Parts: sequence; structure tokens; C-alpha cells
Amino acid sequence: MFKKSLYLIGIVSCFLLFSSYARAEVDAEVAYILNTFSFLVCGFLVMWMAAGFLFLESGLVTTRSVSTIAAKNIGKFAIVSIVFYLFGYNLGYGVEEGGILGFPSLWTDNTSMDTGYSDASDWFFQALFVCATVSIVSGAVAERIKIWPFFVFAAILGGFIYPIQMGWEWGGGWLDALGFSDFAGSTLAGVILLGPRLGRFTESGEPANMAPFAPSSIPLVTLGTFILWMGWYGFNGGSQLALGSYEDATAMSQIFMNTQLAACGGCMAGAIITRVIGGKTDIVMMLNGALAGLVSITAEPLMPSPLLAIFIGAIGGIIMYYGTQLLNSLKLDDVVGAIPVHMFAGIWGTLVVPFTNPDASYVIQLLGVISICLFVFIFSYIVIYIIKSTMGLRISEEAEKLGTDKAEVGVIAYSIRD
Repeated sequence: MFKKSLYLIGIVSCFLLFSSYARAEVDAEVAYILNTFSFLVCGFLVMWMAAGFLFLESGLVTTRSVSTIAAKNIGKFAIVSIVFYLFGYNLGYGVEEGGILGFPSLWTDNTSMDTGYSDASDWFFQALFVCATVSIVSGAVAERIKIWPFFVFAAILGGFIYPIQMGWEWGGGWLDALGFSDFAGSTLAGVILLGPRLGRFTESGEPANMAPFAPSSIPLVTLGTFILWMGWYGFNGGSQLALGSYEDATAMSQIFMNTQLAACGGCMAGAIITRVIGGKTDIVMMLNGALAGLVSITAEPLMPSPLLAIFIGAIGGIIMYYGTQLLNSLKLDDVVGAIPVHMFAGIWGTLVVPFTNPDASYVIQLLGVISICLFVFIFSYIVIYIIKSTMGLRISEEAEKLGTDKAEVGVIAYSIRD
């Protein structure tokens, strides 16, 4: 009996000892390791979103443009990473406190124990954020843009446009000084300047018969959505920027949970609204609804309760649906629904932040949304217009009828046999 009592006391003592360590602060080196590990793991989750965008876009375009989508996605991934290393990172993080513009220069490693993480891990994480952002443009302007003008715009977007507005908030610039909150996260200009695909709208402005524009593979779109969904855990979770304490680990877990539930809310909103309005359950609206839910929660994935996360995601899905109808009425041909998903739902998610975060201001959030939208749209419009006037932007009518796979890359994705 005595031995059993000692054995029990020993177990309880060990339990209490390790329980106290669970809440204790780790030393600086351990925190450095955990924070760096978090950046690396979340970074390669965000990297996997490149595959998600590839599958999503490849499935939503016609069979004549799939190889071109693949070329644009892998080319953009390489180009953006290089320009972000050469000057984009320091342009974004080199802005003075409360300032507007940093100085474009080569990334340098300033790692020390005081930073709390490896500088290279931070560059890796942030670079993959930029790659994910530029991917949004690719699908919206698909099936009529030339591949090399797209590469040029991707370099400017990833090297200059994104880093400048990134510095305003995440680099400690003027929006951050005002208290703007955007936890983690041009297309319209490209869609306007390119115009719709041939035959996409009738002379009266109504959407034409979708048969000639049928998606090449709905299972591929679904797979792409699931991969993007998975990558979003790194996108939002990694933006906690630390994993070296009890509080950070708890916060990251809450972020993962809210990210999951917001996506589910958006997905079901897409299913319900299409069933009620159109009598059919539209799988594309379900998939884009899930993505809209993910976008909606990204500005503030930590503070909402799980129930509110579902609500925020669901409203994002509804906004996406009506945003899609709005673009069709304006004869704006967004092939993959990037504008309703990422722009419209993103604005909603940013503006709703003060509802759950008492430190945020509705006025400042609105100011941030207007400032970023105007800056990105105007800058992008000017750049794309210059590209259009010099290199040319759109393929010829003959090439469009032939398909961008044959006209632009010379590789056919699907071999159709009689």
C-alpha cells in the first residue's frame, strides 16, 4: 500500500510539474525555434495554394486554355518570388513608422535572437503571400490575355503594387498608425481593359449560352478549392506571427477553427441561395461560396466567436453570389469569379472587423478599404494600359477561337479523339 501511495504521489507530482511548465514562458531560443517553425510550416501551406489556384482555374476555363493556365501559374510563381527578393520585401517593410513608401532594395538577412524568428523564414512566408495574391488575377483574365504581358504585370504587381500597400499596414505605415486592421490579406482593372471573351455576352448585354464556355472539369475545380481551403490555415494561422507562447498557440488554434467554420458558412450559403432562387444547387457557387467565406474571415480570424465566424462566412457567400450577378449585368467577364470572391467578400470582411474587435474603428476600416482599392485599381489600370499600348494585351480573334493552348504555349492539355 505504501509503495502504491508513493507511486500515485509521484504521478501527481509529475503531472503538476509539467502542467506548470505548460503555462510557463519558454526561453528566447525555444521561442525563436517555434516561431521560425511556424513561419516555415504555414509558409509551405500557403505555397500549396498555388496548386489550388492552378486546379481551380484549370477546371473553370474551357479545355482549350488549360495548358496556358498551368504556364501562367508556374511562371508567375517564379517571377513574383524573384522580384519580391530583389526589391519587394524591403519596399514593403522598409517604410518608416507612419510612412507611405519604403525603399526598394535587395533583401538582406538581419536575423538575431532579438527578432524572435529567422528573417529568411519571414521572407519565405511573406513571399508566398504575394504569390497567392497575384494568382487571383490569373483566372479572372483567362482565355484572352497574352502570356508575356501577364508575366510583366505579375512582376510589377508582386514587386511594387502589393509591397507598397503591404507597407501601409503590415510594414507599420500610415494605415497601421491609424489603427487599420487587416489580419492577413487589380483584378478589376484587367477585366475592364481586356473586355469579355468573344461571344460571352449577347448584343443586348445578357450572358450568352454557357455551353461554349463550359468548365473543363468540375472535379478539378473542387480539388482546387479543397487545396486552397487547406492553404488558408497557413494563410490565417501564420499571420499570428508567433508560436512561442501559450497565448500564441491558443490564438492560432482559434484562428484555425474560425477559418474552418467561416468557409463552411460560405459554402452552405452558396448552396442555399442557388437552390432557393434558381431551383438548382449550383456546385460552382458552393465552391466560390467557401472561398468567399475564407476571404471574409481573413481580416480578423481571431476575435469572432465560432458562431460569428459562420455568420461572417455566410454573408460573404451571399455577397459573392450577388456580386457575380452584378458583374454579368455590367458585361464584365470574370472567368473564375475572382472579383466577387476576393474583392467584394474581402471588403465585407474588412468592414465587419470592428464588430468583433473593439480596438478597430469603422471609420478607419472604411478609409483603409477605399485607400487600398483606389491605389491598387488606379496603379494597376495605368500599368495595364501601358502594357496594352506597347506590348499588346489581348490575343487576336483567330487565336481566341483556336484556343490559348495552341496560340500561346503550343501544348494541348487534353487530347480529344474521335
